[in-house]
Amino acid sequence: MSTVAPSTAPTQADPKLANAWKSKSPQELTDAEVLAMPESEYMGSVQLDFFRHRLSSLRDELLRSAGETTEHLREDTLLVPDPADRATIEEEHALELRARDRERKLLKKVEQALALIDNGEYGWCEETGEPIGIGRLLARPTATLSLEAQQRREMKQKMFGD
Repeated sequence: MSTVAPSTAPTQADPKLANAWKSKSPQELTDAEVLAMPESEYMGSVQLDFFRHRLSSLRDELLRSAGETTEHLREDTLLVPDPADRATIEEEHALELRARDRERKLLKKVEQALALIDNGEYGWCEETGEPIGIGRLLARPTATLSLEAQQRREMKQKMFGD
């Protein structure tokens, strides 16, 4: 698993971006506007609502995709007399099912992240208690570890095969 470097708020944030969160709803904010928010607003109600909306949208997209897969697999279950055609269809189904399995695992992480928002624990490293960082959460909204904690975990896994 690769980690994503955290983005930090620009040192010279555009004043329009820095104050956009005051006049827009959390659902209307862009990534750049959330990044430009002051540190004092970290995981305040605006950012939590922004990420709740982002995670809910991702969950809805994953559920819709799962429904489409089910329909697609039902449509292709017709008897195909040619063994080569049947093998091709079965391989396509296997690939699609593997992709859906990855999405199922992601859906579980999305649900866990939404629960963390509800508990007030979203955005904080589960290992160190430090902020995960807006840049990392924008790149991977299901992240539960800060970049440093994730790197330590990956190093341990590499060293000890955990």
